[in-house]
Amino acid sequence: MDINCNDTLAVSLHRVFNADLNEHGTVFGGQILKLVDGEASVAAMRVTRSVVVTAAMDHVQFLRPFRLQDSMCMEAYVTGVGRRSLEVFVKVIGEHLMTGERFLGFTCFMTYVIQDPDQQIEYDRVLPETPEQEAMVAGYQGRRLHRKENRQRQKVILNSININKPW
Repeated sequence: MDINCNDTLAVSLHRVFNADLNEHGTVFGGQILKLVDGEASVAAMRVTRSVVVTAAMDHVQFLRPFRLQDSMCMEAYVTGVGRRSLEVFVKVIGEHLMTGERFLGFTCFMTYVIQDPDQQIEYDRVLPETPEQEAMVAGYQGRRLHRKENRQRQKVILNSININKPW
């Protein structure tokens, strides 16, 4: 069974306020990551129809800063599915509300896993509907392989981390 990218599409707007800003007068990166994770989880749950947990965030690109008087339009859609995990592409488009100028400010890929170990994704593949979606879906298998290789490298690093109290 297949699912169209647009059937998973989640879109939301966030206006930038003073509370969002860091000492540089731009939106704090952690605030963007929080908003993106929430948005992407909606797209993921449209496929799984169950609770998902964030497994990874990669290919994170802060391309242009968001400032006061900007809005942030977040778009997220599923670009690939496995048995229990799926990938979501997220982009954040900025719009300066005083001038109407639009810009691409942020992109990333999120990986979610179904929390229930006995549940699997019912879809076999995701069908793109736009040139952008075609490009994102086409790269899914390569990114998935890269993540698997990276997990193996991370195991070596994690096994060498000391968790004893230093204090």
